[in-house]
Amino acid sequence: MRASIKWLKDYVEFSQSPQELADMLTMAGVPVAYVEELGKGIENVVTGKIIALERHPHADKLSVCKVDTGKEILTIVTGATNIRQGHVVPVALVGAKLPSGVEIGLTDLRGIASAGMMCSAEELNMDTKIIPVEARDGIYILPSDTRLGVDIRSVLGLDDFVLEFELTANRADCFSVLGLAREIAVLTGGTLRKPMLTLREEGREKAPSLAAVTIEEPTLCPRFTARVLQNIKIGPSPLWLQQRIQAAGMRPISNVVDVTNFVMLEMGQPMHAYDYNLVSRHELFVRKANPGEKITTLDGTKRELNPDMLVIADAVQAVGVAGVMGGLATEVTANTKNVLLEAAAFQGVSIRKTSRVLGLRSEASGRFERGIDTANIVRALDRAAKLLEEMGACQVCPGIIDSYPGLALPRQVTFTPTEINAHLGTDIPKKAMVDILRRLEFETDAQGDKIVVTVPSWRGDVTRAADISEEIARIYGYNRIQSTTPCSNMARGSQSSDQTAIDQIKDILSGIGFYEVISFSFTHPSIYDKLNFPEDSRLRCAIPLMNPITDDYPLLRTTLLGGTLETAVRNFSRKNDDFKIYEVGNVYWPDTLPLTDLPVERMMLCGALTGKRQETAWNSSRDTVDFYDAKGAIETLLEQLGVTGYEVAAGEHASLHPGKTAIFCLHGEEIGIVGEVHPKVQSAFAINRKIYVFEVNLQALIKHASFIKPYCALPKYPAIQRDLALVLPETTPASEVVETIKACGGTLLTAIRLFDVYTGEQVAQGLRSLAFSLTFRALDRTLTDNEVDDYYKKIIVHLEDTLTAKLRT
Repeated sequence: MRASIKWLKDYVEFSQSPQELADMLTMAGVPVAYVEELGKGIENVVTGKIIALERHPHADKLSVCKVDTGKEILTIVTGATNIRQGHVVPVALVGAKLPSGVEIGLTDLRGIASAGMMCSAEELNMDTKIIPVEARDGIYILPSDTRLGVDIRSVLGLDDFVLEFELTANRADCFSVLGLAREIAVLTGGTLRKPMLTLREEGREKAPSLAAVTIEEPTLCPRFTARVLQNIKIGPSPLWLQQRIQAAGMRPISNVVDVTNFVMLEMGQPMHAYDYNLVSRHELFVRKANPGEKITTLDGTKRELNPDMLVIADAVQAVGVAGVMGGLATEVTANTKNVLLEAAAFQGVSIRKTSRVLGLRSEASGRFERGIDTANIVRALDRAAKLLEEMGACQVCPGIIDSYPGLALPRQVTFTPTEINAHLGTDIPKKAMVDILRRLEFETDAQGDKIVVTVPSWRGDVTRAADISEEIARIYGYNRIQSTTPCSNMARGSQSSDQTAIDQIKDILSGIGFYEVISFSFTHPSIYDKLNFPEDSRLRCAIPLMNPITDDYPLLRTTLLGGTLETAVRNFSRKNDDFKIYEVGNVYWPDTLPLTDLPVERMMLCGALTGKRQETAWNSSRDTVDFYDAKGAIETLLEQLGVTGYEVAAGEHASLHPGKTAIFCLHGEEIGIVGEVHPKVQSAFAINRKIYVFEVNLQALIKHASFIKPYCALPKYPAIQRDLALVLPETTPASEVVETIKACGGTLLTAIRLFDVYTGEQVAQGLRSLAFSLTFRALDRTLTDNEVDDYYKKIIVHLEDTLTAKLRT
């Protein structure tokens, strides 16, 4: 919400500077994000009239102008092509300064001295989105009756400050200039001046005889009012009104449209103008959209509606999406002779859903979503009619069409000053409380110790005594409330064991060169297609969100792989081709859809790595990471967590490359998977290089982790190593060989390491050579070769018997 200081002073006088006022409002719970000075940086720029214009004698693309500034006639050379004799324009005099930092001096342009510069809207730092289209290019042309020699800031309304508010959704009353002026009056002690609403109503016929309104959905539209305006004269709005809505960030269009926008900003009541002659049978219906019904909205877009959406319709078709945007079919144009002016109230939830589904937000929808003052609708309608009447733009027909099926009664709240003071920790007198509430226009009735407050219709957020406490506290002054130490039993906070374990896991991964990333817990259905999941995959069973943050994230994620690969793609697009990343987060698995019970939340770890193994340097290799780097990351994690006894076997995963995927199992439970991303998945994500990923079930892993490592003294006695090269079928896993060696290695065998795998000319086809290093050690003595040889021979015999292995010599 934006409001200019000049506009606020139309309703309340105050002496505070814009910054002081912003600080006061912020401290009173109406936060101001920043204060903008509209004409900042503009100095010595005045209005001037072009009294003569000739082509430059030495340059075809330049013109020489004689400009009357009211005090003197200047010669100015310009290249602008949109100016004509008689135009009034902004003139930067010699010595003038512009917002861009440019200082104007006397300049010689192809032999003619130019004493100043005519300015465009851009050079005056005007937002081109809120000025007329014809004024966006070239020199800014002012109205022909503009006085000469006047500071351009006052002419264009730039001698003003604008407060940008960062309001919370509950303060719907502050989404209007009058609501903000009411707050300022309370804080500064000023008097709120509300606009007069007396109408002449010179129309020939009464409005109820000219049009009718029928509300078919009273729960979604509690009130709908309308007025009929005859003999409309479409034209530009007065300059003061244009400047007010421009300061609020809106573009002037025509007097009728500008007045509806002005009243919406002034009183917080959105309204819409229909071309009366284009409304079939001059009757409006508030109903739900028919299945498959379509409407072309004012932005020129044809939209398909669904039966949950509320529309405004005439006897033939929908003529507006209720609370969001009007239809093109009944748009007010230069040919409009009569107008049906509408102001209504709609249910906020319905408008929010419609706006989100259509992807269409407007100033009106934002206000309806937060809730408007139903009792204020007629006043806002009268205000708009009066403004147009005063402009001479119409004749207002007597009477109002008002459909109000469910009259809303004022809300009352009862409290005692003792309750309020106990709630706030203050000692505010009863008289001060009553005074604050009356200044806020709450009606109060003291009944002994109790005070009964009638809440104003525009304060829908005040429903109970706690809300009254807040109103009193913010006006009384939070800074006046003494700070005290809370009196309660304090308990020391601590992490759960799982949180501590996750912190340790993050430390381990960071220690081996991985960087943590965090992505949304939400995803899109298309991500499962990209990940190549089968149609019957459980991972496609994702929970839909009732109120997603955007249309791109309508589901809760069931895997971290999608977010990790999207993060990788963002890195690739920014030329970061070498990285190791990981994410720790929950995935959500429902038992059934729609939900009948809370879903299973499983803590998972997902990582990705690609590119060079080491940072590029003159003394480092240029090797790239491969499958074993990803597998080694999990193995390092398991080792650091004290997890032993796990198995690694070839596996399959829809998102990973066949034959380049491994599964980690522990006591028969799958705890993780690692592999190269499937070529189809790479193509779907537009990844043109190899990338390796892993995903680990942290809840399963943490159950078997040992965070207190047992103490083991350094060995006193030396070890003996033996190398063992075996020729086996290619189908025999190395892990099976290791387990076989362990089975007969005895207690002296302390370590087994695979250090070479060979296939080639010296090994028959279908076989491969596996070379292991065996370490033997005794804790109480130095071993002899004879002792180790006995175990070594037993191992060879056992391997030959069980795996048909042959010793390679």
